[in-house]
Amino acid sequence: MLQIRKDILPPELWHINKYARCVHNTIEAASDDLRALSLKILDSAELGLHEFKSHAWLTEYLTRKGFTVEQGKSGLETAFIARAGDDSGAVTIGICSEYDALPGIGHACGHNLIAISGVATALALRAVIEQFHLPAQIKLFGTPSEERDAGKVTMLNAGDFEGVDICMMLHGANADVIYTPFLALDTATVEFFGKASHASTTPWEGINALDAAMEVYTNIGLMRQQMRQDQRVHGIVLNGGQAPNIIPEYTKSAYTVRAPRSAQVQELKARVEKIFEAAARSTGCTMKMEWGTHLKDILTNEPLAIKFEQIMHSLGLKYASKDEQQSKLSGSTDMGNLTYAMPGIHPMFNITNLNGVDEKSFGLHTKEFATAAARPMGHTATLRASKALALTGIECILDPVFLQQVKDDFKRQLL
Repeated sequence: MLQIRKDILPPELWHINKYARCVHNTIEAASDDLRALSLKILDSAELGLHEFKSHAWLTEYLTRKGFTVEQGKSGLETAFIARAGDDSGAVTIGICSEYDALPGIGHACGHNLIAISGVATALALRAVIEQFHLPAQIKLFGTPSEERDAGKVTMLNAGDFEGVDICMMLHGANADVIYTPFLALDTATVEFFGKASHASTTPWEGINALDAAMEVYTNIGLMRQQMRQDQRVHGIVLNGGQAPNIIPEYTKSAYTVRAPRSAQVQELKARVEKIFEAAARSTGCTMKMEWGTHLKDILTNEPLAIKFEQIMHSLGLKYASKDEQQSKLSGSTDMGNLTYAMPGIHPMFNITNLNGVDEKSFGLHTKEFATAAARPMGHTATLRASKALALTGIECILDPVFLQQVKDDFKRQLL
C-alpha cells in the first residue's frame, strides 16, 4: 500500500492520503495490462504517423475502461483524445502519451513507457474524479510522431488543447530530472541549384552545387567556435550528386539549430541563413531554403514542479538540486510548444533504478536504452512516476488557490 510519509510531505499535502490510496490501487490493479501494452508497443516499434497497431491497442484499451475516445484528431490518423469525468467541471487536466519509435533502434527513447505512463495517470485521475465526485475532467492526448513530425504542435494548432487548464507528461530517461533543460529547435532544408557538366572534359562549364553544400558544412563548423556552449547546429547532406564524373547540378542538405530558448534559436537561424546565402553567391548557384516546425523550449511550471517533487520525495526519491538538474543538456520535444500555451511539466524519470542514481554508461537514443525500456525495472519506475503525476493533477482539482498559483507562474514566465 502506498504510504505518504508525513515527516517528508508538507502539511498542506497530508489530506491527499485517501486520494493517494485510490491512485495507488487503480494503477497497481492495471499493472499487468499496462505491462502487456508496453511490451506490445515496444515489439511493434512503429515510426511516426504509422503507429497504427499502437494506436489501436491504446484506444481499444481506453474504450474498454470507459473513456470516450476520439480518433484521427487534427487530420493525424494515429492521434486520439480519450476523455473522462465532468466536461462541465471547473478543471480540465491534460496528459500526453507518445508511442512512435526511432528508425533502426526501435524504442530507444522509451516511448512504450511514455504511452503507458499517460494511460496509468489517466486511469488514476478518472478513478479519483469518479469515486470522490470531483468537478473535473481528464483528457489523455495520444500524440503521434514526436520524434519526426511534432504531432503535438499539429494538434495544438488545430485547437485540440483548447480548454485544458494544465498539461503534463512523463519521459523515461537515465536520470531523474524535473527541470529538464530541453532545447528549442528549428530545422532547415537547403537546396542548391547549379549546372551539370562533364567533370573531366568540360568542368569549367559547370556550376557545382556540391561546392555550395560543402561551403555550408565547413562554414557552420567554423561558426561553432563563436557559438555558446549550450547551442547546437548540426546537419547532413541528403543529396550530394549522382556520379563522380558529373559536376553536381543539385544538392539538398538539412540543418538543425538548437538553443536553450526560442529567441536564441531565431538569432542562430539568422547566422545560418547568411552562410546559406554566401555559399550560393560564391559558387554562382541559386538556392531554396525552407524552415520546418519550430519546437520551443520547455517552460517548467514552478508550482507544478515543486508539487511533483514533493510527492516523488514521499515515494522515496530525492532529487539533485535544481541547478544541477538544469546543467544537464538535453534534446528537444514538441511538448515545449504546449508549455507556452498552458501550464505544464515534463519530468524525466530514471528507468534503470529507483534510487536517484544516474545511469552514466548509456543514454537515450541508444540500443541499450531500448533494452532497458523492456525490463521490469522500467515498468516499476513508470508506475511510480505516474502515481506522482496523477497526485499532482489532483492537487490542481482540490485546491483552487494552488491552481491559481500555477496559472500565475505560467503568465509570469511568458512576460
